[in-house]
Amino acid sequence: MNQLAIVYWSGTGNTQIMADCIAQGAIEAGALVEQFGPAEFSPHRLSQFQVIAFGCPAMGAEVLEEMEFEPMFAQLEPTLSGKKIALFGSYGWGDGQWMRDWCARCLDDNAILYDEMGLMVNEAPDDNAKEACRALGRALAAW
Repeated sequence: MNQLAIVYWSGTGNTQIMADCIAQGAIEAGALVEQFGPAEFSPHRLSQFQVIAFGCPAMGAEVLEEMEFEPMFAQLEPTLSGKKIALFGSYGWGDGQWMRDWCARCLDDNAILYDEMGLMVNEAPDDNAKEACRALGRALAAW
């Protein structure tokens, strides 16, 4: 049984809905799940989980949230080599460049990405997006 950490930042609640649905799917599939905000997660915690799902919406000119999430993620990058991770987040404009950039960073860090495209949802997750998040959670539980 996988231990899954879901580490996310949400400004409008859309990414939080995604995180909650991922957790729901993973729990249904038998994983042990803990959710964290950026201030609660560190390289020390990273070693306690087999799989980590990171979630952050697109901000500004399609970048990760810069005050809390980006500093936390940058601190983790030297420890991501060989770690199984998934990326998710919501956006309201643009074409998903923030997610492509984020995935490329993780690959450069030698992380093992579940999906090299990440899971993106435009605006608030609808029923189909919520199910995609639950499906991701189920997949991460078995990965």
